[in-house]
Amino acid sequence: MKYNPATVGKLIYCSRTLPEIEKVLAELKNLMKYYDRVAKEPHKIVGLALSSRKNLCIHPTVSKEKDGKIVDGRCHSLTASYIRARHLNDQSIPICNFYDSFDLDGREFPLQPGIYNLDDLKKLGQDMGWCPYFLARQAVVHANIVVYSYHYLLDPKIAQIVSKEISKNTVVVFDEAHNIDNVCIDSMSVRINRRVLDKCSTNLQVLEKTIDKAKEQDTKKLKEEYYRLVEGLKDATVARETDIVLANPILPDEILQEAIPGSIRNAEHFVFFLKKLVEYLKMRLRVQHVVQESPAGFLKDIYGKICIDRKPLRFCAERLSCLIKTLEIPDISDLSPLVLMSHFATLISTYTKGFTVIIEPFDEKSPTVSNPILHLACLDSSIAIKPVFDRFQTVVITSGTLSPLDMYPKILDFHPTLMSSFTMTLARQCLLPMIVSKGNDQVAISSKYETREDIAVIRNYGSLLIEMASIVPDGMVCFFTSYLYMDNVVASWYDQGIIDQLLKYKLLFIETQDSAETSLALFSYIKACENGRGAVLLSVARGKVSEGVDFDHHLGRAVLMFGIPYVYTQSKILRARLEYLRDQFQIKENDFLTFDAMRHAAQCVGRVIRGKTDYGIMVFADKRFSRTEKKGKLPKWIQEHLRGSFCNLSVEEATQIAKKWLKQMAQPFSRDDQLGVSLLTLEQLQNEDFQKKIFSRAQQL
Repeated sequence: MKYNPATVGKLIYCSRTLPEIEKVLAELKNLMKYYDRVAKEPHKIVGLALSSRKNLCIHPTVSKEKDGKIVDGRCHSLTASYIRARHLNDQSIPICNFYDSFDLDGREFPLQPGIYNLDDLKKLGQDMGWCPYFLARQAVVHANIVVYSYHYLLDPKIAQIVSKEISKNTVVVFDEAHNIDNVCIDSMSVRINRRVLDKCSTNLQVLEKTIDKAKEQDTKKLKEEYYRLVEGLKDATVARETDIVLANPILPDEILQEAIPGSIRNAEHFVFFLKKLVEYLKMRLRVQHVVQESPAGFLKDIYGKICIDRKPLRFCAERLSCLIKTLEIPDISDLSPLVLMSHFATLISTYTKGFTVIIEPFDEKSPTVSNPILHLACLDSSIAIKPVFDRFQTVVITSGTLSPLDMYPKILDFHPTLMSSFTMTLARQCLLPMIVSKGNDQVAISSKYETREDIAVIRNYGSLLIEMASIVPDGMVCFFTSYLYMDNVVASWYDQGIIDQLLKYKLLFIETQDSAETSLALFSYIKACENGRGAVLLSVARGKVSEGVDFDHHLGRAVLMFGIPYVYTQSKILRARLEYLRDQFQIKENDFLTFDAMRHAAQCVGRVIRGKTDYGIMVFADKRFSRTEKKGKLPKWIQEHLRGSFCNLSVEEATQIAKKWLKQMAQPFSRDDQLGVSLLTLEQLQNEDFQKKIFSRAQQL
């Protein structure tokens, strides 16, 4: 960026969770301090994090709200241009002084060079009296480095508001991108149930009353809107930053040039149109069995039953956004069900390929309770990421568990310019992967459906946990394939007395589906590891612990993976996606399921090693891990430590290998031991022989 400003204008670094974003900025601060020290002059780079209003708001009352949608709605009700215009005539109407102050003074002052995390932005906002959220939003355009969530680029509803002014010569990095296909699919999928539709009916009554009130007080406003819509959507959507609250889930620019169909231009006609749509969806939810159909079939049915054409459906989201702005509705958080339905209408009428409609009479989690759900499921992850590939000159997809690499270009439908997998340079063998395939009684252990209820298998899993807990210091984390399987195994362990034996060595904590309980369990687990008592945390692959939590150093000296974490294969949405992948990309069902299971297994065991000075044991407890097609899908840095002698072990053999290895790891290990191997000094980097050695190593990779 410094030496080639015309080629590289900006770096956008996308990560998944807030803690990861904070870590990136902390590392960036360290890097800039080093540059300042070496260059002996301060850098001129602006780097910042951007997050939601919920994480950046400093308004005394709004910031106390816990729900992001409520914070967004309250913020809009204090900052919308028409609210502030009313405030000028009536001082009793509340506005946000932080935004007002920023609007008056803050726009003229660009951010000073420096690296700003969320707390820095909030502190700056407090000191200057400016809104940190809108300050960051404005700074994104001028900043050199921006760190934010995937959704700011991949979700069209958010990207249209936040990222639309970012230039083409930008480098985009997606970190922790092993699940990027799922993020793309989630951002384009919609789920509607009866509760949502009931709330839509209530929302429409509110809109009707508001339109009637507007007609009594100011008919000119509605007429002006009507004529704007005749001209085209581009003119209708010219608005201030605080007024753009409902972005479109998709509409490309060429559609925005069109005029909205005549049948929904009039506000009252549009509300009547939405009422018909709600009633139709309620009727479709009256099902006794699962219904699956294509978007084209759904549109044919809706036209046949209530004479709603495809074109007005396509403009539904944009028309609703225009109406809310015209009616000057202050708090739009209550209208979120109606917004969701408008997104459904726009998506289903825009895409004929890559989507399916599935109507289920009950939720999969509670199949005995009648709770019909309509899913508009995106099956093609390339739809959301394609605009990113088209728009920016360089896109980097990276993760420590991005394996096997060749699957990602297929499912995201792109041709990579460069594809490479790197190993880790370590001064000692600080990770010990082992595959335990049988118990001491020689009974094969596996979580596959046929044997998962077998008492001998459950006993052998318990025996492995006890043996490891007796020799591994500090913290241990265990991952199960599902919450249901974990509950069954733990209940059986109680009956067999395994839990009592385990508690002699370490305390036991269990992750649940309740996030508050899980946070408390994590806090207590860390406390037990810190004070030397040691602890075991039982978790679930694909759960909160498997993704966002690092168990560095003594917090995780061993990870046990009980079984292969295959996704629930009876899901109708998954079956539809597998069928689509097979037909469109020639990816076999079993290949994708194995790839998905192995990337999650690698993500789970990867929690144990968080740096070159860290060390940890990885135990794959399932005989199926020994198969070549499973083992070969593990990341390269795990595979190269997984010797042939570490596969197909019994519980006793694994315990003996771990015991011997832990003694080696307990030996003193200093920074000097790493120099020249996993750490290089500046002199070594500048040495020609060393440079040749590094270059030849890179060529081999």
